[in-house]
Formats: sequence, structure tokens, C-alpha cells
Amino acid sequence: MNNILQVHNLHWSAGDTPILRDIHFDIPEGAFVGLIGPNGAGKSSLMRCLYGVNKPQLGSMVLQGQNLTELSAREQAKKVAVILQEHSNQMGLTAWDVVAQGLTPHKGLFEWTTKKDLDRVSSAIVKMDLSGLSKQPFEQLSGGEKQRVMLARAHVQDPQLLIMDEPTNHLDVHYQIEMLNMVKNMGISVLASIHDLNLAAAFCDYILVIDHGKIIKQGLTEDVLSEELISNVFNTCVKIDDHPFAKDDSKKIRITYSYDIATASHTGEQK
Repeated sequence: MNNILQVHNLHWSAGDTPILRDIHFDIPEGAFVGLIGPNGAGKSSLMRCLYGVNKPQLGSMVLQGQNLTELSAREQAKKVAVILQEHSNQMGLTAWDVVAQGLTPHKGLFEWTTKKDLDRVSSAIVKMDLSGLSKQPFEQLSGGEKQRVMLARAHVQDPQLLIMDEPTNHLDVHYQIEMLNMVKNMGISVLASIHDLNLAAAFCDYILVIDHGKIIKQGLTEDVLSEELISNVFNTCVKIDDHPFAKDDSKKIRITYSYDIATASHTGEQK
């Protein structure tokens, strides 16, 4: 399988404080890759490097042969779509208007919106089950509805890579599952930071584990998510077994946590 993104020797500091150190990883084309790690490990900092908010002091981020740091904002937006857990102010815009923003990277300054463009927006709205909400003010939508709008916008944007920073953080269980299924069915390369390890186990093909600003393990989900790794990285006691809803040919796992603080603390001391 070809790699769509190659990150090599990435370093980023906030002022004089090193945050990311010697980051190396690849994202296979068409794969759903989960980024996991404890709070403060550097997940969001790494994401911000990839979508251009943080400028690395060292290293490269190569997307299909082009270094992301050398692309203009418009050229980068043609290749990378971003969905965050919080959304910028969209006051006065309907759901349709926000979805149509996905056209922006592909249009010149004075280019008119064509029928093909409008059909593209309409198709994305139908695909994300937003037809009944398209005229609603974006600010009045629920969290799950807003995330579907952002997915539709990303679909219109037609990126090579979709980056999602904690996209399910404020959603209830139904919307978490619905959103990640929709993302999985988009058929594009995805890098998503995910807090819920069971969601990561269920939806991710590959896992990157970051701790103290370094990628400490990466690979196939079933190879990376072990009791020992989770216990050590997250300082808690866990048991892993087969997911009760997994199909016979599936390797899906279920992670169960101990809620005994003494047990969790004892596990942490074993590092």
C-alpha cells in the first residue's frame, strides 16, 4: 500500500519549550489512522503542524510528494480538509452556506459558482443526510448536526487527507458512532485524534501512540492496542477481550477499565 503522507524528523517548540520531538510516521493511502495519547501528550500540537497553524522548527511533512510547509494556504486547502471539535463563528450562515465553503479552495477570486458546483454541494448534503437541515442556521444546529455539516463541507472540498482533532469529544454515543461511520465510508485517508480508545479500536485501521511529545508506537490497530501499552501510557489498569458484536472474521476488541483508583495507581507504578 502506498503512503499518502510521510512525516519525518518533526520537531516543534512553543517558545523555548519543546513540545514535539523527532516525530516519524506514515499514513497509508485510504487508511483511517487514529492518534491516541494522554492529555498533554502533543496530539493537538501535532495536528496543528499538519494543517499549518504551527510551523515546525525541523522536519518534513510530505503529502503525495509535496512538502506541506511549502504550499500556499489555498493549495494546502485543496489537499487537506480539517474538522475540529469546536467550530469558528458562522453567524448568519445556513448549513448549506457552510457546506458550500468547501468550494472555496477550488475557485478563483472572480469565478462564479457553476451548476456543477451547486450539484456538488447538493450531493454532499444528501450524502450526509442533511436535506431537512440545509436551510437551518448553522449556529442553531446540535453538535452532531454541526459535525455532519463539516463532513459535508469536507466532501465538497474533495481533499486527499482529512484531519480530525477530537471530532467526537462533545457528541453523545449515537452521534459518535454515526459520524465515524460516515467518515469511514468517505473512502479517503483520515488522521483523527480520538480520546475514546474503544472508538479507536472499532474504527481505526492503524494507530499512532504519542506520549511526552514522541510517537512511541505505531502500526495495525490490533498490534498496537495491548493491555500493557494502554496501562503504561494512560496509567490505568485495563483488560482486553473480543468485542461481543464483532463478526467472526473481525479482529475488533473491547477495552474494559478498572475503576479502582488503587489498582490504577499500582499499575502506573509498574512503568
